[in-house]
Amino acid sequence: MACKIATRNAYGDALVALAEKYPQLVVLDADLASATMTKGFAAAYPDRFFDCGIAEANMTDIAAGMSTIGLKPFTNTFAIFAAGRAYEQVRNSIAYPGLNVTVVGSHGGVSVGEDGATHQAIEDFALMRVIPDMLVCCPCDGHEMTLAVEALINYKGPAYLRLERPATEIITDEIEGYSFELGKGVTLRDGSDVTIIATGINVPMAVKAADLLAESGISARVIDMHTIKPLDEELVLKAAKETGCIVTSEEHSVIGGLGGAVSEFLSGTYPVPVVRHGVDDTFGRSGTYAAVLEYFGITPEGIAEKAKQALALKK
Repeated sequence: MACKIATRNAYGDALVALAEKYPQLVVLDADLASATMTKGFAAAYPDRFFDCGIAEANMTDIAAGMSTIGLKPFTNTFAIFAAGRAYEQVRNSIAYPGLNVTVVGSHGGVSVGEDGATHQAIEDFALMRVIPDMLVCCPCDGHEMTLAVEALINYKGPAYLRLERPATEIITDEIEGYSFELGKGVTLRDGSDVTIIATGINVPMAVKAADLLAESGISARVIDMHTIKPLDEELVLKAAKETGCIVTSEEHSVIGGLGGAVSEFLSGTYPVPVVRHGVDDTFGRSGTYAAVLEYFGITPEGIAEKAKQALALKK
């Protein structure tokens, strides 16, 4: 059985592991260190950790100021607050002046589960993606998250990083030739009939969906699109030309996220059928994370069904 770890846990471990190598790294949190998993950094490096209380807008502005003196701040709270409550500060205090801050939104998507619709951020990709020059990243597993954290420490400019709550399978450490680079997707599985482009915890599901489709004689390519903005347009275009139809899969609204990014790009360059898989135009629901994902069809079976829809449009 594949090893499982939540991307938020891998993130917290990475902060501690990288702190000595990058003395400019500082971590800010909005009274959620035990949930965002910054508690380990707080214990190991108390002089570089700042609990700003339940004041996300203030935290964002503090981080902006810190970045102007050569520090690399990572701000931390739930995604619904990072992208929603502090939106104005992220836009005007960090992105507009192009400051070197990474905004981290933990507990993204509907897999937050029992916390319900008020805390299930299904709009964060859209909100962050529309801000000029804002990088948007959502790693698919613990291994990829670790690599993303170091890449973002070295990245110069505003960025948004989404973490997710449930433990998920680590798959990228076993992919031959895998390498991580911000803005570059990774082809995890080759295929000729349809391409599944997924992000976050939907990536392991997409690999399983490809296995299900193979049982029906359908050859599915799987792309891990960990960076939603900037989108790897070259890889998307190649997939569109070679397979003729696309499915996007994300734990986010089908409006404005990965599906929107892929559709917007292809509509003006190489139009092919694009079927978006995620949360339809509705709020989340409360329940166990597994039950909520099942309710919204965010499962390997759900992705496979969308792939068949895309194939039907292609024909």
